[in-house]
Amino acid sequence: MLMSWINKPAGLCSVLISLGFIVGSLQADTAGVSEYSSPVSADYPKNVYWGDTHLHTRNSADAYSLGNLNLTPTDAYRFARGQKITAHNGMQAQLRRPLDFLVVSDHAEYLAGYYRFDVADPLVVATAAGDQWKSFMAEGDPIKRIGAFTGSMSDPQDYPAFPEITRKLIWQDVAQTADENNMPGQFTALIGYEWTSMIAGNNLHRVVLYRDGADKVARLPPFSGQDSLDPRELWKALERYEQVTGGEVMAIAHNGNISNGMMFPDNAVDGTAIDENYARLRSRWEPVYEVTQVKGDGESHPTLSPDDAFADFENWDKDNIGRTQAKEDWMLKHEYARSALKLGLLQEQKLGINPFKFGMIGSTDGHNTISTTQEDNFFGKFPGSEPSPKRIKTQMAGVLWENWRIVASGYAAVWARENTREALFDAFKRREVYATTGSRIQVRFFGGWDYQPNDVDRPSYLDIAYSGGVPMGGDLMQAPPDKAPTFLVVAAKDPDGANLDRIQIVKGWLGQDGVLSEKVYNVAWSGDRKVDPATGKLPTVGNTVEVESATYLNSIGATDLAVVWLDPDFDAKERAFYYARVLEIPTPRWTTYDAAFFNLELDAEIPRVIQDRAYTSPVWYTP
Repeated sequence: MLMSWINKPAGLCSVLISLGFIVGSLQADTAGVSEYSSPVSADYPKNVYWGDTHLHTRNSADAYSLGNLNLTPTDAYRFARGQKITAHNGMQAQLRRPLDFLVVSDHAEYLAGYYRFDVADPLVVATAAGDQWKSFMAEGDPIKRIGAFTGSMSDPQDYPAFPEITRKLIWQDVAQTADENNMPGQFTALIGYEWTSMIAGNNLHRVVLYRDGADKVARLPPFSGQDSLDPRELWKALERYEQVTGGEVMAIAHNGNISNGMMFPDNAVDGTAIDENYARLRSRWEPVYEVTQVKGDGESHPTLSPDDAFADFENWDKDNIGRTQAKEDWMLKHEYARSALKLGLLQEQKLGINPFKFGMIGSTDGHNTISTTQEDNFFGKFPGSEPSPKRIKTQMAGVLWENWRIVASGYAAVWARENTREALFDAFKRREVYATTGSRIQVRFFGGWDYQPNDVDRPSYLDIAYSGGVPMGGDLMQAPPDKAPTFLVVAAKDPDGANLDRIQIVKGWLGQDGVLSEKVYNVAWSGDRKVDPATGKLPTVGNTVEVESATYLNSIGATDLAVVWLDPDFDAKERAFYYARVLEIPTPRWTTYDAAFFNLELDAEIPRVIQDRAYTSPVWYTP
């Protein structure tokens, strides 16, 4: 119609005037109103990104000493992006689905030193450490140099550190390699390292994670266990980094289950009671915790949670990382995440700050450069625990635990606005992250005061969830009069994995009587099962695993589950936290896949079946 008028000059002016009037009227009518296109104002994370914050290459002293002689950080990034790689056992390895991000977190102590020494790099050979290693070689005991790394570091004078110039130049190379593999929007290579503190064989390790690129990160070398074994000194070093560079950094504690009571302590490493300063520093620098990885799962333990039918999951509870001291029951509450979250409530009441207010993630701690978490594609921890007919009963590193005990775990899942260093780091910092034990279960978890039961059925449930509450990692403050918190949980199965069994909400609280308590609520589940009103227990989902063939069927369980749940036991005067635990149906464990592939008979003690799961970061309530 407009074209016909354009051919008539006399009418053109009238048309334009009319159009101008219409546009002007529309602008006047919509002035001051919200956008018609709802995504314009929906400024919340819409994507979940999958990654590993804890992977080692030949640059780590222990990985190199135990056979990882050739696979580099560049190989790790290539593999994470989905490319094929040749494992140490000669097999080809590849991820079914690439990762979205990776942290190559090689140990800071003698970073890349062993490899560089063995290729006669003068940067390393011409140092005091290099001289010591030459003497070890002359003695015919090259493995002796690993002593700096496996417990003898409690006396750092026995093992000279690299000079500052060596550390700086090696670190610049590490940081630059990450920059070269960083592809904003497609794949994120976050820069990081592992600070290796092992006191009397007890594990206090942290992964240090940067938001920045090499231009800032490379200005200061990593803080190592040879600088100090005290976490408080690490936190001071992180503060110095931010002051000097203007960048941002954090630490991620891991492996509390082999710390023999030292990871979430009442006392600092020097024996003094943790105080307000300790709580402030830990809360500031350690916003997330690695709750699950290859060396066992650390959510809870049957001794700590006797009423939780799912607490007995891949627990490592025999000794510490150095295997120098047997586990004692008193240690457990200072090692497992749920107990630590409860202890944090008590410390907050005493000190005014919660030192153990952390979100939860998983990662692998692989030392063979290959980041794998799936039961049917698991390449172990060290080169010696890669697939072979003998790996199940072989001891890791010859002296550690038998390989069948290790776990194909885990993932760090991050809700972020985009796949970039900045967006991912910010999500870690606000704790909008969660852990899985190896599958890609998708979970959303929110807390608020006014969610309604049918909100999960609305297509716009995310708008409601974010506008009416806080996501995982957030805080609910003073309760409105006569109201209990409501929690909105939505979970979906791994598209390439198992169906879901159930959603549970785990609550921990500090009673007005000063007693710490916990309870696990079944809030959504598959099928027509009924909760026993007397016990709160839900019948098992069943089991379709065929052990001989290492197969299972998704003929039970649900593809997705969603619920709004109101806490029936809420007391507005009591500090509390809540997190969601989502369980899959039973599937074959990696040991079962090995047995089928290599035609093995498994000993009775070796598990055949696993129920992988996800743990969200908590939502806290503070009176």
